[in-house]
Amino acid sequence: MRRGTTREGPGQDMRQTVNTFHSTRSTTDALTSKQAIRRGLASDGGLFVTDSLGERTVDIDDLAGLDYRSIALRVLSALLPDYTHDELEACVRAAYGDQWADPAITPLRPLGDDYVLELFNGPTSAFKDIALQILPRLMARTAPAGGDPDEQIMILTATSGDTGKAALAGFADAPGTGITVFYPEGKVSQIQQLQMTTQTGSNVHVCAVRGNFDDAQSAVKAIFGDRDLARDLARDSHVTLSSANSINVGRLVPQVVYYFSAYAQLLARHAVSPGDGVEFVVPTGNFGDVLAGYYAKRLGLPVKHLVVASDRNNVLFDFLTTGTYNRKRPFYETTSPSMDILVSSNLERMLYYMSDGDARLVSMLMSDLSRWGAFEVPDELLNRIRGLFGCGWADEHQVDSAIRDCWERNRYVIDPHTACGYFVMRRMPRDPAVPRVLLSTASPFKFPRVVSRALGLDAVGTDFACMDSLAEATGTVPPTALRSLEKAPVRFTDVVAVDGMTEFVRGAAAALV
Repeated sequence: MRRGTTREGPGQDMRQTVNTFHSTRSTTDALTSKQAIRRGLASDGGLFVTDSLGERTVDIDDLAGLDYRSIALRVLSALLPDYTHDELEACVRAAYGDQWADPAITPLRPLGDDYVLELFNGPTSAFKDIALQILPRLMARTAPAGGDPDEQIMILTATSGDTGKAALAGFADAPGTGITVFYPEGKVSQIQQLQMTTQTGSNVHVCAVRGNFDDAQSAVKAIFGDRDLARDLARDSHVTLSSANSINVGRLVPQVVYYFSAYAQLLARHAVSPGDGVEFVVPTGNFGDVLAGYYAKRLGLPVKHLVVASDRNNVLFDFLTTGTYNRKRPFYETTSPSMDILVSSNLERMLYYMSDGDARLVSMLMSDLSRWGAFEVPDELLNRIRGLFGCGWADEHQVDSAIRDCWERNRYVIDPHTACGYFVMRRMPRDPAVPRVLLSTASPFKFPRVVSRALGLDAVGTDFACMDSLAEATGTVPPTALRSLEKAPVRFTDVVAVDGMTEFVRGAAAALV
């Protein structure tokens, strides 16, 4: 049975408090963006949102010619208003500097009649770098005046493959912080696992979990909601928990920038004029990557459609086509492991905004998901969502064919996550007047065995042998940070059951003292 009804008139019943953040499930909080970033997750399990989203828009008329830093400063100023201009400028300057392989940060490349936005030129070769290079800088400026001078922030994160390394790289040895990352044992690529288990830094901990990503993510959310644990950590170790997953609004909002950057590059190419619509095709599992495009639209970017591309774990496809979200379904281990997710956390934020801020409805839907493993949205709400969000999915055979087709048509190598988006995009009806931008989320060298096999190359031996053969066959160069993993010493070998994660966190917190 469909829950409730949506409210009439966009934003009519949303809170009018300006520039404050509260849970998607309740409007009782009134936090600044700094407080929301520091806390990570609301006490009722909801995600922080602000009802002022879109009240401050970003001018697009003069975007052409602006560099990434300038665009980032504009966008983040609109989304994080309690940070000063000088604070944001310092964060942006440090986050988007020489650690990027391309000075454009997220360069836009032609891909036949379409475009691909490269989001993988950061230090860990995945799109998560875009947010996780700046989040530690934003976090460092959230300490409250008069607070505990000995307090340390423990970043606690579950990863399906890429977030973990990007968070570790961003927070390693950052003053006043520690970071603990959980990943599903045996369900990330060899390269992804080595990126995490070889991470240097005195304040980092990495642990495998017996289970899948959803198991680890659910346990992390439960740990955030454990008040006894929070009290013990504060008393014994002066530690407060926060998150680097996209459940943290500080992880989400930097991703909005690359949508504006893509539009700026289209303007510079004269592919669009200011105000012309653009379609974005987005590979996503946890919905954060595509939700950032929705935020961009709320800030004034002329986003015509956002197309959600899934792998065989196509829970988002089923939701967007039927209105029913059902996580009680088979879980598949695919060649796109970072999208092997059945509980897409950021969908909750979209439901809040698309229902005109109906926190009660969102709370009921999330309760249904927790109790029964499923929820169903009202028809009116589903129709509104489908007016903006399209969808498609690809199985592993289709991913392989997409990798091969993209190389044969365009001489461009894509990873298996991007290939899900490419497969969906190639089957969409195309409007020649509306440019299409495919978001490329990871370097193909993070998944060299899958890509090599799809291209008909020798895929035996180690991932590093596959990396070398892929480079030779395609005339491309693997990122140094990935190729050097072969000889990097492994530091972390811990494995725990899901019910052992809390004690691991206690130990990691104690080690920070």
